[in-house]
Amino acid sequence: MLRRFASLSSPFIRSSRPLLLSEADYGRRIMEEGFSTGTMPPPDDKGIFAKEKLPFISFVLGGPGSGKGTQCARIVETFGFAHLSAGDLLRKEISSNSENGAMILDTIKEGKIVPSEVTVKLIKKAIKSSEYHKFLIDGFPRTEENRLAYEHIIGVEPNFVLFFNCPEEEMVKRVLSRNQGRVDDNEYTIKKRLQVFRELNLPVINYYSKRGLLRTVNATGSEQQIFEQVRQIFSSFEVTHWMRLENIH
Repeated sequence: MLRRFASLSSPFIRSSRPLLLSEADYGRRIMEEGFSTGTMPPPDDKGIFAKEKLPFISFVLGGPGSGKGTQCARIVETFGFAHLSAGDLLRKEISSNSENGAMILDTIKEGKIVPSEVTVKLIKKAIKSSEYHKFLIDGFPRTEENRLAYEHIIGVEPNFVLFFNCPEEEMVKRVLSRNQGRVDDNEYTIKKRLQVFRELNLPVINYYSKRGLLRTVNATGSEQQIFEQVRQIFSSFEVTHWMRLENIH
């Protein structure tokens, strides 16, 4: 039996979504409630993004070997998105030799996890400095802490979350066959990474499913068959997004 990560077998999960506050009210509520572990600095007085300039943001989640990297490249080419990877942003900051980069490097060397707010602020900086208006944020949020930090600092939810749902056996087979020379591309390490994915990512995926923001792709079949599912999702949301912006004006 092929085991999927969760009972998310339908390509398009629909669930009742609670009434959302406006972007501004939602951000204010997040700021007022804060974290149980402490309070982080509030965003700019006028919000992270002016209402008429709200970017289109899609989180992209999936286990190692789910094919999300390949599909992200096609989304960028077809729909004109900017592709942001949390890992790439951290590596770029380290290579900049900035004080923040040195702190990140020291944290990693000590075997610790980079604080979520550091990663989110790098994402925020990349979005605000980009000429693009549409963003794929790949492999983020990985944990509930990541998600809470994003909502606290950015103040709005993503437009939707794209989840590449793939059987574990298929992901293991794909990673072993891609032969990219990575030291962690062996069966034992892959299965450990999948275990971490189940434990940390699935609560995030289930949260967005309950919010009605999750769009699940059946990540088996050919690259083109998978992309046809992806194309339908993005085409639908692009129309909705631009209609909303027109109504704002």
